[in-house]
Amino acid sequence: MDHSLEPMLPLETLRAFQAAARTGSFSAAAEKLNMTHGAVSRQVAKLESWLGLKLFERKARGVSLTLEGQRLHRRTSEAFSLIANTTDRWVEQRGAAVVRLTSIPSVAGLWLMPRLSALEAGATPLRIVLDIDIRQADLADEGIDLSVRCGRGKIPGRVSMQLFEEYCFPIAAPALATQIGSGKAERLLNYPLIHDSDASSWRSWFSAHGLDYRPRPQDRRFEDYNLVLDAAAHGLGIALARPPLTEQQMQSGRVAVVDERSALNPVSYWLDRPVGRPRPAAAELAHRIGAQAGLSPERIERFLGEDR
Repeated sequence: MDHSLEPMLPLETLRAFQAAARTGSFSAAAEKLNMTHGAVSRQVAKLESWLGLKLFERKARGVSLTLEGQRLHRRTSEAFSLIANTTDRWVEQRGAAVVRLTSIPSVAGLWLMPRLSALEAGATPLRIVLDIDIRQADLADEGIDLSVRCGRGKIPGRVSMQLFEEYCFPIAAPALATQIGSGKAERLLNYPLIHDSDASSWRSWFSAHGLDYRPRPQDRRFEDYNLVLDAAAHGLGIALARPPLTEQQMQSGRVAVVDERSALNPVSYWLDRPVGRPRPAAAELAHRIGAQAGLSPERIERFLGEDR
């Protein structure tokens, strides 16, 4: 196999290989790693493809290492032992009640984090491992149970449910909001406007009020919405509030309303999961996230029962 475009061994596959080698079973490895059987199988297949070697003999009851697999197992065991031999390493918790949830930084910090204690507490206590990632990763391959994301629709290869939409309105630092005052929508064009990943939200807001807007040199752009709020709070321009991400920022007085007129953001919020039956802990967390978003239990059950 030609590795010229992928010079490094795909390290994420080694954990699945090591667990399967020790247990002699993809199913047992999946349970140990809080992954699905299919995810372990795909990771091992990816490693075999990369190495150009057959590592396991697949049998009716489990798997056994080939000669090449035994050699790799010895080497990876030594390597993992060296990595583990440190007092400062972080050990990721595992177990049936551990759920891996991924999201982008702004949603994680502004929506999930204030609700994390409530999401973990309950008749069945959960432990949420929160992965911060801006990629649209393959959830099954990376052992992710659930994802909360911003987007414009469903993503192929995932089961998706819309959590909520948002109606945006302009905000700024309190002193700047007072300076701007009330009036027609076009008055905002006298000040720098602050964007996140693109200009679609501001374009939608101005369009709802009869104006055509295009970004200008004085406007600012930050990839993450946390930075958009920081820039607005420091008086660098006008941003759009994205409820409910801005609830605490407004309650604390860090930013103030510039104009109460709102417009629907073309981006909404989604809860995703891999195709296949979710683990009980993941299903329970999906119910809790859905309840926080105001969804009915019936709608969440339909999401959990879908197969694509």
